[in-house]
Amino acid sequence: MSQQINLFNPQFEPQKHHMSARTAGLALAGLALGLLVLSVLGKRSLAELEQREAGTATALAQLEAKRDQIARDFPPHKKDPALAQELAAAEAQRQLLQDASAVLASGELGNTRGYAGYFRALAQARVEGVWLTGVDIAGAGNAIGLQGRALQASLLPAYITRLGQQEVLKGKTFASLDIGPPPQAAVAAPQSQAPSVPYVAFSLQSSNPPAASAAPAGGAR
Repeated sequence: MSQQINLFNPQFEPQKHHMSARTAGLALAGLALGLLVLSVLGKRSLAELEQREAGTATALAQLEAKRDQIARDFPPHKKDPALAQELAAAEAQRQLLQDASAVLASGELGNTRGYAGYFRALAQARVEGVWLTGVDIAGAGNAIGLQGRALQASLLPAYITRLGQQEVLKGKTFASLDIGPPPQAAVAAPQSQAPSVPYVAFSLQSSNPPAASAAPAGGAR
């Protein structure tokens, strides 16, 4: 006895899906719309960046124009030789006072309290265009000798007046004042020709000049 069994079932066959033309058209339209939106957004972003760049360039140009205008309105000043010389003189005097203060602080002179007042007075009596190169103080300050330089000899009377106004120097008189060219310039220049130097040298001595054996209270020779 035989019997045929049919195992074919249509449900198990691969199903074929067919897209209609309408569905495909809608998909393509959606894709095109998406690309269009992206393109519009990209162009808008690019336009904003270009606008920002243009604004930055305009601001930079304005700043450069303002800088150039300031440079024209306030040109750099050239260095004044006279001012530079006065600054150098002031620096030399400051260095002299610092060296003198260091000597006083070391205790090598013994009478530091008395000499400190004299150097303070010399610093307070400063006149623009006059600076010291040497200071001699003997004993308790009874004899004082000053050596220095001045841009003009006419500045020395005002300097001597300022010295006399200092408390520690009141009552003291200066017996001699020598003014002339610096020693090196006098030696180097011919006798028939006056030396051309931007300053004069001076030596101011009190009524009792310091003894030759007395140690200088401070000075730069």
